[in-house]
Amino acid sequence: MTIRVLLADDQALLRGTFRMLIDSAPDMEVVAEAATGREAVELARSHRADLVLMDIRMPDLDGLAATRLISEDEDLAGVKVLVLTTFENDEYVAEALRAGASGFLGKGINPEELLDAIRLVAAGDSLLSPTATKALIARFLAQPAPLERAATPGRTAPPQLAALTPREREVVTLVAAGLSNDEIAERLFVTPLTAKTHANRAMTKLGARDRAQLVVIAYQTGLARLDGA
Repeated sequence: MTIRVLLADDQALLRGTFRMLIDSAPDMEVVAEAATGREAVELARSHRADLVLMDIRMPDLDGLAATRLISEDEDLAGVKVLVLTTFENDEYVAEALRAGASGFLGKGINPEELLDAIRLVAAGDSLLSPTATKALIARFLAQPAPLERAATPGRTAPPQLAALTPREREVVTLVAAGLSNDEIAERLFVTPLTAKTHANRAMTKLGARDRAQLVVIAYQTGLARLDGA
């Protein structure tokens, strides 16, 4: 199956470079290009891309706002967003994940790493670059945004959390710690398929689009903590 990619970057030269790279892969193609965040949202709706390769700093509407609009649109429920930016700092990473991005990479990665990242995110996994360390991400995610604080004093856990089985809670905690299905399987003495099944069931119960959102929910509800408690 061919992965349909939408490029969103305000630099035409970079879009052209990414297009040549992506179109050279036998399992993916670029279906549209956007120079602004607003164009990215509109083209995501009209071209039904599987994945949006999203820059953060763009005119009219930035990549974080565009990511949020895409992730909140029920008609775009199957569209994944992979943020690719020069500005690889911790706050951007946390905001990108809050907005609904499934991955975050710096533009310094090599071509094969980018293609592998697109495949990984399109398949429903989450991806964070090595410099986007999980501890730093967790530190930001553990503190709700100002609007969240105002809307949910006390940060009570969502009712869906009660629907998780003890094993599903355990798996979600390990996903939030950055473990892969293989690593979770080894830790819990189960098969990787069983670990993936538990994670997928937890995503369904919590309304998470992918593993990246599962990490967000785990830290924001207190199910996972920086101290491992």
